Amino acid sequence: MRDVLGDIARWYAEGRTFGLATVVDTFRSAPRPPGAAMAVSADGEAVGSVSGGCVEGAVYELAREVMDTGRPVLQRYGVSDDDAFEVGLTCGGIIDIWVEPVGPDTFGEFGEVAAAIEAREPVAVATVVAGPGAIGARRVVRPDGATGSLAPGEPHAARLDAAVDDDARGMLAQGLTGLRRYGPEGQRRRDELAVFVQSFAPPPRLLVFGAIDFAAAVARIGKFLGYHVTVCDARPVFATAKRFPEADEVVVKWPHKFLRETPVDERTAICVLTHDPKFDVPLLEVALRTPAGYIGAMGSRRTHDDRTARLREAGLTDAELARLRSPIGLDLGARTPEETAVSIAAELIQLRWGGTGRPLTETTGRIHGDP
Repeated sequence: MRDVLGDIARWYAEGRTFGLATVVDTFRSAPRPPGAAMAVSADGEAVGSVSGGCVEGAVYELAREVMDTGRPVLQRYGVSDDDAFEVGLTCGGIIDIWVEPVGPDTFGEFGEVAAAIEAREPVAVATVVAGPGAIGARRVVRPDGATGSLAPGEPHAARLDAAVDDDARGMLAQGLTGLRRYGPEGQRRRDELAVFVQSFAPPPRLLVFGAIDFAAAVARIGKFLGYHVTVCDARPVFATAKRFPEADEVVVKWPHKFLRETPVDERTAICVLTHDPKFDVPLLEVALRTPAGYIGAMGSRRTHDDRTARLREAGLTDAELARLRSPIGLDLGARTPEETAVSIAAELIQLRWGGTGRPLTETTGRIHGDP
């Protein structure tokens, strides 16, 4: 939903009802992941995508129907047995799409959710999409509280809500969105009560150290991939917003001091591009002792060997040094700053989804693997 938020928040603020279609589950080679959304306004405007084009027309019509009836629908789309070019996915996958009417009368908390997403505050929306429960019931979950109920008026509501709250907060912490199944009282036994939890965690952070031309290219591609990008360098003449317009923030500070003061989690990526020992070694001492999911450093193999020796002298262990991706990026033969940024981005994507980094023509099985 994040990719259509600007449009639907405006429609909502204007008091307009719209149809919102969201991918809630996928099987095999589905083109878009859970959480991908398409919205249709009352006057027929469409934004977003749930399938990259395969079933958009059918979903558009279903969204308009849902607006007319006021009743949400869970619809499955897959390959047609007779003709894969009829309404279905030509890629061979299957997607379940939840289509619901959204407006001030049907989703009173939507404005609150949209504001939290815009403010980069963690929030999750849990919705009953199938099973014996209250279809369409929602609960908005934050780290410190929740509103709404997934079983309004039922004696078991508190137990179900509490179970979903626990799962939603865990998913928020990991930035995960997906379907969860429960018994009527919240039992985690994969029963038929299906609850879709869409988590809106703040974007992962990309910390780029070294205000050089390579950093500008990495900042651009990092922003394109959805990171909150920070560029940091101790030299004020180079670390300026004018030189890094795509960065969310540009910080003038000694890198290792800045990193010590900066929250880092498993979703954080750290790119050290200075290839200067007086910056690199103190910075990597700190970085390799954080829980950051990616730590890469630019430089030749000779620079890497020298840097590794200095880090060993500083007391880093083999296990800590094994976390360092240096030279940074995948082997694409990159030369320019832009090509190097692509190789770094490719390594970030490979690490996130567990890809092999090999040409797809040399692999078999599913193209879109699980993280």
